[in-house]
Amino acid sequence: MQDSKTFGGRRVVVTGIGMLCGVGNTAPQVWDGLLAGKSGMAEITHFDLTGHSVTFAAEVKGFDAHDFVEKKEARKMGRFIHFALAAADEAMKQSGLVVTPDIADNVGVHIGSGIGGFDVIEREHTNLMLGGPRKISPFFIPAAIINLAAGHVSIRYGAKGPNEATATACTSSAHSIGDAFRIIQRGDADVMIAGGTEATITPLGVGGFAAMRALSTRNDDPTHACRPFDKDRDGFVVGEGAGILILEDLDFAKARGAKILAEIIGYGLSADAFHMTGMAADGEGCFRAMKHALRVADIAPDQIDYVNAHATSTPLGDAMESKAIENVFGERALNHELLVSSTKSMTGHLLGGAGGLEAGITIMAMQQQIVPPTMNIVELDPACRLNYVPNKPQDAKIDYALSNSFGFGGTNGSLVFKRWTE
Repeated sequence: MQDSKTFGGRRVVVTGIGMLCGVGNTAPQVWDGLLAGKSGMAEITHFDLTGHSVTFAAEVKGFDAHDFVEKKEARKMGRFIHFALAAADEAMKQSGLVVTPDIADNVGVHIGSGIGGFDVIEREHTNLMLGGPRKISPFFIPAAIINLAAGHVSIRYGAKGPNEATATACTSSAHSIGDAFRIIQRGDADVMIAGGTEATITPLGVGGFAAMRALSTRNDDPTHACRPFDKDRDGFVVGEGAGILILEDLDFAKARGAKILAEIIGYGLSADAFHMTGMAADGEGCFRAMKHALRVADIAPDQIDYVNAHATSTPLGDAMESKAIENVFGERALNHELLVSSTKSMTGHLLGGAGGLEAGITIMAMQQQIVPPTMNIVELDPACRLNYVPNKPQDAKIDYALSNSFGFGGTNGSLVFKRWTE
């Protein structure tokens, strides 16, 4: 695994954050909601629930795509693209970046999604079945394919640099941020608009995950359904939304007088090479991703103060990640000095958008020196032995933080952020 010096040593900083999910439609709303223990989970309103075994999710509420996209254009886009444009708008405004012709070639976009326009695919399949091929929209394909989130963002801002999209299941946006970090490090861009987006609260999306028995079935109590690390956890809750960061070369950001929010210093990725949906024993793949990220960051494990865990509330996954954290951080983790929390207990699981959202949350935790809680912990699973910041936020000194994302196919990603104090 190469370290940052291999890529020329360019330092990469974060200057903007955009977020929306079931807890709130802007980064401040999300952050305030997390500190208040607000649940984004409720009965699904997007579709008829007849016959569905799982009837709740963490929908984005009160969102109007026409606040960000003209009505005519919005019809040509899947909901995941609407979310990406909204989060990018917030992040760009915070960063103060204006993409002028003289810098356009050096501004890129890297936005991931696990599934893309699932809503569009289902709608157009219905049109096909009811009316034949002539009823398929000419905008079907560009409204649904994953890279069109990055495409539309680049068009909106005139970003003519690298333009990519990652589709690595629930690790998609962590990989997008990490790969964008590398792009800047090696000098292929000075700025990257990076993160992820997802909108899979659809009949087929929810029904498919339910058929796998991956979801919580607490239909009578949605707000307490997602219970990472709790002994009675019974599956994850589907969420939707987006998380977008503005990454910049440090010298470029300083030259334009940008306010710096954090520095990204480490990125590790690995494969379990084990099972299509299950995790390797003791979270071995997760362990290697975290170790690689720390190596790239050139810091020791005991310098990490906070881990934003992937922990989705599945019986196997949470225990395996917890074991991997134990194995990376040792006695400091077991002594409860290291703080670990899963904000999915409130936001639900944004799938390909999770890493982008949680990277933003991790940075805000460093800025505010507060760790958001893991909600709904009643009794810990005996296999989960760490300090998960149960049920209420905790003040803490956070100089370095790590955010984990893991996905089907055994694809893993970890990001390391440093508090900005200069």
